[in-house]
Amino acid sequence: MVRALWSAATGMIAQQNNVDTIANNLANVNTTGYKTETNEFKSLLYQTIQTKTTTANGDQKPVGAQVGLGVRNAAITSQFTQGSLLASESPTALAVNGKGFFAVQGEDGKVYYTRNGNFHWAIGNGNIMTLTDSEGHAVKSTTGANIVLPANYTANKVEIDTEGRIMYPNAQNNLVQVGALQVGLYQFQNPAGLEKTGDSMFAVTPASGAALNEATNAAVTKSEIRQGYLEGSNVQVADEMVNLIVAQRAYEMNSKAIQAADEMMSQANQLRR
Repeated sequence: MVRALWSAATGMIAQQNNVDTIANNLANVNTTGYKTETNEFKSLLYQTIQTKTTTANGDQKPVGAQVGLGVRNAAITSQFTQGSLLASESPTALAVNGKGFFAVQGEDGKVYYTRNGNFHWAIGNGNIMTLTDSEGHAVKSTTGANIVLPANYTANKVEIDTEGRIMYPNAQNNLVQVGALQVGLYQFQNPAGLEKTGDSMFAVTPASGAALNEATNAAVTKSEIRQGYLEGSNVQVADEMVNLIVAQRAYEMNSKAIQAADEMMSQANQLRR
């Protein structure tokens, strides 16, 4: 009876975490570049109550008896499928079509990676414009440097092509690349191993592998940048609502198992009366 209580309790805890994950997905349904998360479960240790050789004469039995001790959350995995490209009126709105990530420099000086391309030109000392995200983090180029425009450039004339090159009209009004400026895109061998740090940003971990620069690595399939678009989240509301109902029913069933075990223990305690 006590085993049933604890097993059902682990089920309730696991399903509560599942509901929390689904709620987070639904809350971020309109978050730019958000990737939906899924819970993964695994069973706990099994208790052997009868081995395969417990007959009176020691004959070999084909099947023993093991009772499970519940479940726990094994992982919460981000699904890096492509989100919908949503049109934006901002000329610095960039969407990645492919597996690449933008790189930005965090406040701690470390480089983080994101699919949120809602960028802006920030004016610094000397009227120099730097491409940043909405939090002011500098966006990195293919060389790992900040993307900085000269002081005499006008932001609304800047265009970014599908390869991420920063283009500006010359005296003949022809678009030419500004120096070697190009928005950097990076891929990972295992993007699911990235560490979520908040603000739709990810940090490199040993599980994700080192960042692969698309501009210098010929082994990766190049992504495309779409100016004037933002990548929406890949959350499917209908799927999440179904998952929410399933999780809620599983939670209820585990609570019923606790009630049933409690009633059985109560009846067993009353047998002497």
